[in-house]
Amino acid sequence: MKWNKKYNYPKSIRSLINDERHYDIGKEKLPSVTTILSATKSDEAKESIARWKAKVGENEATRVRDTAASRGSNMHLHLERYILGTGHKDLTDEGQVAGDMAQVIIDKGLCDVSEIWGSEVTLYYPGLYAGATDLVGIYDYEDSIIDFKQSNKPKRKEWIDDYFMQLGAYAMAHNYVYGSEITQGVILMCTPDNYFQRFQIKGKEFIKYQHRFLEKVDKFYNDRNKAAS
Repeated sequence: MKWNKKYNYPKSIRSLINDERHYDIGKEKLPSVTTILSATKSDEAKESIARWKAKVGENEATRVRDTAASRGSNMHLHLERYILGTGHKDLTDEGQVAGDMAQVIIDKGLCDVSEIWGSEVTLYYPGLYAGATDLVGIYDYEDSIIDFKQSNKPKRKEWIDDYFMQLGAYAMAHNYVYGSEITQGVILMCTPDNYFQRFQIKGKEFIKYQHRFLEKVDKFYNDRNKAAS
């Protein structure tokens, strides 16, 4: 992997507005991509989450969610430090699991990154949304948005539509602001038992997820406008 800092990415401040994540970029406070996706979940998706919580209990659901979030943050930190060349050591049990997961992604996923344009990159579409992606650069010979994900268990492609919409949203923002032509999204995923998965979407499939995200952006702002009127 080689660095090519061809774009001047902005610095941003994250803030909460009504418990929803926003990014302060310049004079704009933009809702995050994940805020928009969460606010526009289908009734079916909401019911599925509610059924799972009812099955395992509220306390267990909270424990599973918090453990996964903490492990995911730790894994991301390992990967970010690796990419920046600074290294990271965490000798706690959780830290060692997260470090092993990060190493699997390094060995099986990052090996196909030939050029890095930015790590932990804030991206925004003026007036609409913002977010942060883990890596922007060239993956498998294509300009790409790359995200790292931890998962408690292996995922099927049809279960992770939100991840693909995230990638599409970030690519649209990057292409609009910088005049780039990013046409591929990549998910590099690992479970605590070190099962690795790679998902790549591009071409018409990538555009389909971008259109789906824009539909959610419209719904998000329409719902907010109705609530304010």
